[in-house]
Amino acid sequence: MDGWLSKLGFGGRVASRSSGAIDTEGASIAQGPDNDLPGPGQQFAQFGAGCFWGVELAFQRVPGVTKTEVGYSQGLMHKPTYEDVCSGSTMHSEVVRVQYDPKECSYHSLLDVFWARHDPTTLNRQGNDAGTQYRSGIYYYSPEQEEAARETMEKQQKVLNRKIVTEILPAKKFYRAEEYHQQYLEKGGRAGFKQSAAKGCNDPIRCYG
Repeated sequence: MDGWLSKLGFGGRVASRSSGAIDTEGASIAQGPDNDLPGPGQQFAQFGAGCFWGVELAFQRVPGVTKTEVGYSQGLMHKPTYEDVCSGSTMHSEVVRVQYDPKECSYHSLLDVFWARHDPTTLNRQGNDAGTQYRSGIYYYSPEQEEAARETMEKQQKVLNRKIVTEILPAKKFYRAEEYHQQYLEKGGRAGFKQSAAKGCNDPIRCYG
């Protein structure tokens, strides 16, 4: 039960696993750049748009996307666990790191999926999921990605009647989430009903399985 309460943003706030204070050395590592390397000829993109389960499945379906991973980024703790992130104290965001082939998939097409997948006007909330880990964010790996992100945000703002609160920041160290979170909905989710990750699939995504 505690895990699902945390999923809804009601976890306790714990700054450190041991002393209750922020570990400045660990925070420095966590705030460093994502220095992992994509596969040959591939590029990375990173997005936060609420619970990462449904967001990952949306990107899995995009032609030209070769790999997706869910994890935690933009926070202050080195090697956070899911429980750490759900406490709200580490300031991590639930993110999806997308690896894509730029010859088959443009960054703009990924941005289209990002904007369509969530409500970018709700601060630290998507639906019933509340907490800083559910904030809207685009985390860029290059000046070109930053420029594209800001351009599309301006276009989105013109068609929305509330202010967009999406943060656009450099991609920071990516901590891969626990294995049971990876491709969660494709594997069956909480209810055990597998959802298709086939390229081009348009089936509605059931966020929690």
